[in-house]
Amino acid sequence: MKKLLFLLMLIGISLYGQEKDSLMLQKIYTSALTQSQCYTWLDSLSNKIGARLSGSKGAALAVAYTQKEMKALGLDRVYLQEVMVPKWVRGPKETAYALVGQQKIEFPICALGLSVGTSKNGLTAPIIEVKSIEEMIALGDRIKGKIVFYNRPMNPEFIETFQAYGSCVDQRSSGAREAGILGALGVIVRSMNLRLDDLPHTGMTNYKDIPAAQRIPAAAISTRGAEQLSALIKAHQNLSFYFNQQCVYEGDVLSYNVIGEIKGSEHPENIMVVGGHLDSWDLGDGAQDDGAGCVQSIAVLELLKKLHYTPKNTLRVVLFMNEENGIKGALKYGEEAQLKKENHILAMESDSGGFSPRGFSIDASEAQYAKIVGWKSLFEPYLIHVFQKGHSGTDVEPIASENIVKVGLYPDSQRYFDYHHAGNDRFDAVNKRELELGAATMTALVYLFDKYSMP
Repeated sequence: MKKLLFLLMLIGISLYGQEKDSLMLQKIYTSALTQSQCYTWLDSLSNKIGARLSGSKGAALAVAYTQKEMKALGLDRVYLQEVMVPKWVRGPKETAYALVGQQKIEFPICALGLSVGTSKNGLTAPIIEVKSIEEMIALGDRIKGKIVFYNRPMNPEFIETFQAYGSCVDQRSSGAREAGILGALGVIVRSMNLRLDDLPHTGMTNYKDIPAAQRIPAAAISTRGAEQLSALIKAHQNLSFYFNQQCVYEGDVLSYNVIGEIKGSEHPENIMVVGGHLDSWDLGDGAQDDGAGCVQSIAVLELLKKLHYTPKNTLRVVLFMNEENGIKGALKYGEEAQLKKENHILAMESDSGGFSPRGFSIDASEAQYAKIVGWKSLFEPYLIHVFQKGHSGTDVEPIASENIVKVGLYPDSQRYFDYHHAGNDRFDAVNKRELELGAATMTALVYLFDKYSMP
């Protein structure tokens, strides 16, 4: 009888705990949807500051703005962490056309990040289409003196759009390097986008350590432009293509990660990080990538303070600089954390857009993962149902602690690549309610993680 009473008591305690957690999550979501400033912050970041490519004036203004807003929240500490970042300048708007007899057929292009420019007068050469780097390499000497056109689309069969992106992004990141080694003169890459439109999508290309003489200009072409160019190549043998881009790398300059924190009341030595990257590409204003993630991360601290919740562990927001073309901010933060022997127990990143949250992508031990999955029922009233093992985020990867759990916010990604790295990545593409729901979802997980010790 005593054992039965003890068991009933434990069940009662457990149910009481779940009820308290359920009420706390309800308060978090209500507060996020009625009181959070995250949408207002994003408005300022996007519309008053705009594009924030590392090393630019916009990036510097964003550092000052977010530092000021975090100080206004009354956090225990707000500070800047110095980091050297590349300064790459796009220059005048790029131009491109195919020559069909005397006719010039124009195409929308944009230089890939960190690409070298063409000569002042541009580049004209025969263009050759391939579907992969491997196909290009197999052509050998036929590549010399040509412009290589990589035209492998994102695979629409993948329901998970980041899987579709990962299956073809190598042609953007490595295509220019591999083509330059074989003597190509330039590279045109199909934009990483699942829909047909006229917007070229930029992104970094990486020459690594190849000699300067082999570094050839690389540009992205819109998906509709890629379809049209492919048809022209098939119809006209030895088609000539022209493009002109005057981008230039101006060396590394000083910038900052922006950091704010609430000191833990019981275990200040244990650090929980939430963050996004403050830099953006220069074509739009970076509202989805990753202004949304930055303001959601600040909102985690904002919401817990509004609800008068004092974390047991130190809660830190980090706005990383230079994710888009070098991840120097993330590397610097990880390096400094190692030197200081900081113990990070959680690192959560939001860098998949401000769309409706669906759950989390979790990088953790089996025991830690099981613990988090055990909270799933608390999230179901908010339509949060995805608790999957997987990649957490580029900026939290360099953070290394023995028992750290890394988490990526997992929003609905079906429309993300319509905006990713393109000129339409603007504030009006972000839905206020979806943004706030994402902030609440991150806050809820931080609350539960802080309350319950991980195994």
